[in-house]
Formats: sequence, structure tokens, C-alpha cells
Amino acid sequence: MQNETAGGIRRTKIIATLGPSTDTAEVIERLILAGMDMARINMSHATHEQVRRVVGKVREVSARLDRRVGIMMDLQGPAIRTGELPLALNLAPGQRIALTVRGEKSEEVRSVDVNYDQLVDDIRIGDTVLIDNGTIRLHVLEKKRNQLVCEVLNEGTLGSRRHINLPGVRVNLPALTDKDIADVELGIELGVDFIAMSFVREAQDVMKLRGIIDYRKAWQKIVAKLEDQEGIRNLDEIIAAADAVMVARGDLGIECPFEELPIIQRRIVKRSIVLGKPVIVATHMLESMIQNPCPTRAEITDVSNAVFEQADAIMLSGETSVGHHPVACVEMMDRIARRVERSGGANYAELAKMDRLGAKMVKSALVMAQEVRADAVIVFTRAGWMARNCAWLRPMHTPLYAFTDNPRLLNQLTLFWGIRPFQMPFSEDPAVTVAGAVAMLKERRLVRTGGNVVAVTEMNIRGRLVRTVLLETVE
Repeated sequence: MQNETAGGIRRTKIIATLGPSTDTAEVIERLILAGMDMARINMSHATHEQVRRVVGKVREVSARLDRRVGIMMDLQGPAIRTGELPLALNLAPGQRIALTVRGEKSEEVRSVDVNYDQLVDDIRIGDTVLIDNGTIRLHVLEKKRNQLVCEVLNEGTLGSRRHINLPGVRVNLPALTDKDIADVELGIELGVDFIAMSFVREAQDVMKLRGIIDYRKAWQKIVAKLEDQEGIRNLDEIIAAADAVMVARGDLGIECPFEELPIIQRRIVKRSIVLGKPVIVATHMLESMIQNPCPTRAEITDVSNAVFEQADAIMLSGETSVGHHPVACVEMMDRIARRVERSGGANYAELAKMDRLGAKMVKSALVMAQEVRADAVIVFTRAGWMARNCAWLRPMHTPLYAFTDNPRLLNQLTLFWGIRPFQMPFSEDPAVTVAGAVAMLKERRLVRTGGNVVAVTEMNIRGRLVRTVLLETVE
């Protein structure tokens, strides 16, 4: 019974990244039973052959367990990296190192090529260059035609193909690389549910990906990953353009001052909820569990904060892709989320501007459900809007069930806070459809005889949009 045990319902969804530790059918089954709502595939590491195999396994196992599990393909994005080195460079504070582009050769004792040709054009003297997730910090001293001469600020070892961050620098990288586009084509072919776009800087980036999806007449939803200062500056327009957003704290914590990160996370979550878009908090949530069977107290608090802020989903990365305790990580997130949800939440949804008629109708239905202590609120949806409206309001005391006749929508509903999705055919008579849904819930022991159920419908019947709110007593 997904997200439901004798201990109650978990409303915050759990996303787990699949990788070498979790790409077998046996482990995927254990992850699903532990509480995984969505599987993430990281295209920075996965080959197309691996993706085909993993997607097939997730679909097969979830169907066998009768559990809805979404699949998110996470694009690598336009990454700036150092080139190959014959030997790693041991760096010490005060040393000089040259970063070269366009095949330039440097006279410096220490130098490394960079794959971004416009590096020298974009950066300024005095800027900071961060390498390998910020473990190596460089200060730009001098600009030459095709090289930057930098001072090393801290001790570190520089290996080949290390990721580079340029905090506060507007780089002229494409929103989608050739690799990203090939990966998107694969995702569409395999029918993944979400495509996450890395390093989204403005709404136009999202529209480029949407153009590819629309051209292919596909249905995938877009998750915009917020990873740098420019993306934060354009936050509202990115939220409006995307179907969901992700607080990608790995690069975001490098690109922005670290003391600002908790504030930025809270701002993204709050704005997403106020504007009615799903939001994911990701990266380093249980990082120590890659090696250890238990998390640190700080990690427990970090996960708790995201749940209290009422993010739609919390995400595991290396913990489940390469970690030694992947199932325990999902179980730990499930345990933390259930307990924190019982203590209340930040209630950002109280600030939501619900100007659509359908949203206002759902709000009224939730008030009714609270007044009559309903066992459930049921919504019927073909495009996901009614389910989104329910999740938007973050009702803490009533289970939310979404029914759809659209199989493509079914797995996408796994991202929405508090929503449990079901598939069923719709009748032209709303009362018949409601009765069928109630019967399905009763059969699964999700509602009880004599209990109340509030049902919200918005159906196109013979070309006419019919909206209803029904109060049903389960017989």
C-alpha cells in the first residue's frame, strides 16, 4: 500500500537515484517496498544501454507490485570541466596554475586545459574559480589571450576531468548540449515521466526543451534544476515556465555563499508552493549513509527541514546510486518524513494565490472534508490540474486520491505532495465515476463503511465542462 502503513500516510514523496548499487530488479523491488515514489536516472553517468535496461526493470517491478513509480531522467547539462592530466597535480596555497583553452600551451609549471573556449572572455581578474565541487579554490591573477593565470588558495589534488564552477559569472553555454538532446530523444522513446534540465538560468532555457518535447508530440514534464545565481535571480519566471523545480544543492551550494543556501532553499520552496508548482529538495541529504548505516544528526535535521517546509519530494543521489545502504536510506527518509509531518508544517500554501475556478472549487472541497472529517478527498483528472490543486493546498488531515483515465499522467502524479494515483475509466455520468472510485478505495481498505468521502470532478461531457463537488457516504 504505497505511502501508507498502520503509522499513517506519508505525504512527502521520495526520489531515489538508481546506479550500480540499485540497478537490479531485486534491489529496485526493495526500494519500492521501502517507500521509493520515483526513480531518478543520472545521465552524467548512465549509458543509453543502461537506461533502457533500468527503465524496463522499474516498469516491470512496479507493475508486478501494483505500485505507481515515476521515472525522472536527469540531463547532464552544459558542464565546464578540466581536461586530461598525465598525472594528478598536488596544489599548495600560493602556487600559480594556468587554465588554458583552445589548445593553448602554457609556460607555467602547473597548467590544465579547460573545455570551455570562452572561459577567458567571460571571467574577470579577481574572480574565483572553484574546481572539483569547490575543494580547490583559485583566484584569477592575470588574463592572457587563451589562458588564465591563477593563484591557488587552498591545498588540494587536481585530477583529470574535474567539474568547474564560476560563481557569479554569466557563461555563454548552450542550455542543451548535443548529448542532452540525444538523451531527451531516448527518454521520449522509453516513455520516462519527467526530464530534469540542469543549470536552468532563465525561462527561455526551459522553453527550448519544451520545444523538443512538443515537436515530438511527447508528454514528458520538465523539472527545472536551480543551480546558480542567475537561476535564482530569474526564479519566478523559471517556476512559471517549468512543470516542477528542483533545489539542486550540490552546485547551488558552490555557486552561492554557503551561508545563503538555507535561505535560498526556503525561498525556492516557498515561491514554488505559493505559485502552485511541485518542488524537490535534493543533494547531500543523507550523504554519510553512502558509507555508514546511520545518518548524522545534522542530516536528520536537514531532511526534517525540507519535510517541514512541505516540499513535494526529497531526493537521494549517491546514497542510493553508489552507496552501501540504499534501502536503509529510503527507509530512513520514510521514517523521518512520517514523524515530521505529524508535527505540522510551514504552511506556505496559506499564501497561495488561487485565481482559477477549479482551484477555488478544490479549496472549498477540502474545507468541507475537514468539517465532516472525511476519510478521503477524491479528484478526477485527465491533465493533472485537479490533483495539482489538491496538493497545492497541503491539507494535513485528509488523504488525497487522484483517479485518471490517462495512463501517461498516472506516473507523473507520483511527484505531487500527498497524492496517491489510480487509473480507471470515466463514465459520462459523474455519479457512476464517483461510485466506481469509492468502490475501488473500499476494496483496498482505504475508506470504511459509513465514512464520508468528498469527490471533486471536472469532466468534459458532450462538449460541456461539468464541475461538481459531491459528499458521499460509503455503503
